[in-house]
Amino acid sequence: MKKLLLCGLLTATSFASHATVVEMQTSQGAIKVDLFDQQTPKTVENFLSYIQSDAYNQTVIHRSIKDFIIQGGGFTFTGDFKAITTSPAVVNEPELSNVKGTIAMAKVGGDKNSATSQWFFNLKDNSANLDKQNGGFTVFGQITADSYAVLDKISALVHCGEIPVVNLTKDQCASADTTLTIANLVSINSVVVLDNDPNSSVNLSPKENTLIDDPTPTQPDDGDSSSGSMSWLLPLLLLGFKRRRAA
Repeated sequence: MKKLLLCGLLTATSFASHATVVEMQTSQGAIKVDLFDQQTPKTVENFLSYIQSDAYNQTVIHRSIKDFIIQGGGFTFTGDFKAITTSPAVVNEPELSNVKGTIAMAKVGGDKNSATSQWFFNLKDNSANLDKQNGGFTVFGQITADSYAVLDKISALVHCGEIPVVNLTKDQCASADTTLTIANLVSINSVVVLDNDPNSSVNLSPKENTLIDDPTPTQPDDGDSSSGSMSWLLPLLLLGFKRRRAA
């Protein structure tokens, strides 16, 4: 059912949006996301193509940093992390700001147009760092208010390095005798479109990225262990778990 946009949401720093609504069913609960179809059409189309091909089904959350980001969309796990098949990279669309509760595309450091399948949720306002770093990180949606509890739950889990885990202790994470299984990971069981009407959301007011043209050098976020390069988005950092294969 189509709904009327609220024109009164227009301000100097935010503007109204149309959105497709999707839902991630994770092992820790459901995360509902309103996509910014109008502001970032290429990125939304790219994201929806992975949903339509079921590429995100049975993937895992492979990176989480407290008060920074939660990242997924890149790997399945069957005794080892395996990268999903990706489509050609999408052109960067840094129109919106990396504020708390938004979802943005991950990419390779030093290549602003390298985003493929991986995405991350901003756990706080990361705009000062991510809105202009590496050409700006493309925000293409925002979670609903009732989804924050799921992100908080994931963030509060024990972490093996930067991987959130279930039913493991810090000591077990450090032990070479520990066997990591899919039951220990936060899995994304499915991602589905709840409403494919681009006019389905009426109360969205995404914040515009006003920093993208700011010439001032970006200061790395305290949670960004890559010292600003965002190279942590590469799969190589997951190789430490390769020795922990399921029997």
